[in-house]
Amino acid sequence: MIRRKTKERPFGATDERENVILSEACRSGAEGDRIKRSRRISICMLLTAFLSACTDYAAKMEDDFEEWKASREFSEPTEENLSSSGATLSSSSVTVQSSSSETSVSSSSEKAESSSSKVPEPTEGSMTDARDGQTYRTVVVGSQIWMAQNLNYEAENSFCYNDDPANCATYGRLYTWAAATTACPSGWHLPSKEEFETLFTAVGGIGTAGEKLKSTNGWNSSGNGTDAYVFSALPAGYRNYNGGYGYEGNYAYFWSSTEYNSDRAYYMYLYYRYDRADLNNYDKGYGYSVRCLKD
Repeated sequence: MIRRKTKERPFGATDERENVILSEACRSGAEGDRIKRSRRISICMLLTAFLSACTDYAAKMEDDFEEWKASREFSEPTEENLSSSGATLSSSSVTVQSSSSETSVSSSSEKAESSSSKVPEPTEGSMTDARDGQTYRTVVVGSQIWMAQNLNYEAENSFCYNDDPANCATYGRLYTWAAATTACPSGWHLPSKEEFETLFTAVGGIGTAGEKLKSTNGWNSSGNGTDAYVFSALPAGYRNYNGGYGYEGNYAYFWSSTEYNSDRAYYMYLYYRYDRADLNNYDKGYGYSVRCLKD
């Protein structure tokens, strides 16, 4: 048997076929790395878009919850609502006569007391903000003197609805709570929660304050008020802490100076569907309107 003599290769040398195989393997590895990087980038982009959508959705849900909560607060009657509308229960005596005797029978009957007493003629005036020369209407309501227009002084952390200057001309500016506390001109101040409650009492109670304080135009779905006291509240809506705007035509929100806690403060608000006014508390980073009250 004849053995074929093979040519020996130096240590580490490769033939042409092995070179091709190695070259293909290198290319495959590089292509695999490129695909992996591309997939990682795609996943990161998808995650970023998903997180952004979640943030926007959470903000919308929070806003929708606030509207739902507000409608619940407006729609649920309370003892305070009933007393402000003037409905009371009283006992009266009914006398029944017969041929032999007279008998007195005590019964309970509902007595409706009218709360629609004549509104005194509002005392109107005006004031000029020395800081920028803007003039505002004013009105006396009970023992208080209020601006009859929303403040429109341009300060840090104050905004026009939808970032449109035309809305500032209509509604005034929307202020974060911190900005609102120092926005009023000298001789005027941001009202406290208690001073808003005094206003409600002066216009006949919280149950009908919304109707009497709302302007006669600008509110959605025939939600205008009578503006009986020339307070002329307009539905300026709000700005949230993410820079979004909402509820123009539906709500008027006014900051008070009273804090609820380190993150929240009280505000007064009016809603187009109801005659009530109300007070609540919310995030200080939101942008609400400001009505200044004379010192």
